[in-house]
Amino acid sequence: MTEATSRRLRNGLIAIAAVILATGLFLGNYTRTHSTNLEALADQSVPLEMARSNGKPSLVEFYADWCTTCRLMAPMLADLKQDLSGEINFVMLNVDNPKWLPELDHYQVNGIPHFIFMDPQGQAQGMAVGEQPESVMRSNLIALQQGEELRALDSGQTSALSAPGQPQGFQDQPEPRSHG
Repeated sequence: MTEATSRRLRNGLIAIAAVILATGLFLGNYTRTHSTNLEALADQSVPLEMARSNGKPSLVEFYADWCTTCRLMAPMLADLKQDLSGEINFVMLNVDNPKWLPELDHYQVNGIPHFIFMDPQGQAQGMAVGEQPESVMRSNLIALQQGEELRALDSGQTSALSAPGQPQGFQDQPEPRSHG
């Protein structure tokens, strides 16, 4: 093989690798920007005060933008919201907003995502903490809507909750809301 042929072959392989890499980056960016995200869900959620007074049962989720489990569950919750939004309020409360401190204390939120299932009168009927299977969430939302007892509420993968203004990973002082 001559040096010119070797150089052309090497340049061709580099060009092919560049096209593959560019395609991968494009598809990765497209998927990330077009997937369901927490900010969009929060923007479309029912305000808590409205949910407490409109006569519908509610699912209240305590979440944070940095919560990996919350982000992983967002597409599933978007699907549930699409299927049940006319019948159930979907409320999202960002734990990093100090406005929600009274609710964090009242519902003893110590890990996220933290879900509260409320009846039409705004009374908590059950809770689930951490990653939940879609089938469990759906069956509990339907039971809530029909006024039946909730079932299979459990704890799954969570993200520890830090105090507002406290950076993630701050280890010098124990935080009462953490799992550690």
